[in-house]
Amino acid sequence: MAHIPDGVLSAPVLIAGATVGLGLVGTALRRLDYDRLPQAAVLSATFFVASLINVPLGPSSAHLLLNGLMGLLLGWTAVPALLVALILQAVFFGFGGLVVLGVNTLNLALPALLCALLLGPRLSPRSTPSQAFRTGLMAGVLGVLLTGTMVAISLGLSGEAYVPAAKILIAVYLPLAIAEGLITATVVAFLSRVAPETLAGETQGRAAP
Repeated sequence: MAHIPDGVLSAPVLIAGATVGLGLVGTALRRLDYDRLPQAAVLSATFFVASLINVPLGPSSAHLLLNGLMGLLLGWTAVPALLVALILQAVFFGFGGLVVLGVNTLNLALPALLCALLLGPRLSPRSTPSQAFRTGLMAGVLGVLLTGTMVAISLGLSGEAYVPAAKILIAVYLPLAIAEGLITATVVAFLSRVAPETLAGETQGRAAP
């Protein structure tokens, strides 16, 4: 449930999320790495499709987020890539909503940027597959857990009635974090073998917050 629907969050949470999210997007556009736009298009499309596949987990459901992977590979460019995918999902499939777009973007993009900041410098075209695997594993797990925590906080701040749901969501995100960590690790390790130039950790380090 990374896509919080319209009509759930309180007005203060929506306003705060929209304000911070807008600032994040504005900063990302100013620091956009145009060389990474082809990668951004591919990863945005992958996120768009992956997010439509929901797996039931207890009282909720989960889907791949890929924000850890996008943060590692794109840095600040991950922010508009996620925003575009979220807009298309809201318009064409009703996932999330336009009113809550700022919060949903923030909940996915901020963890992506933190992954870029903390883990991006560990990657470079010289990274071995084992090094890339470990970094990808950490990014996948971190991205999901941070997003899950932010979604839970968004719900909890919107009213006491959502606190039980927020606690359940944190539990739901744990198995997703493990699965996404393994998927991200596999992708990054594969890229280190076939396209090491995509793991330009130095560039990502400058693009991180």
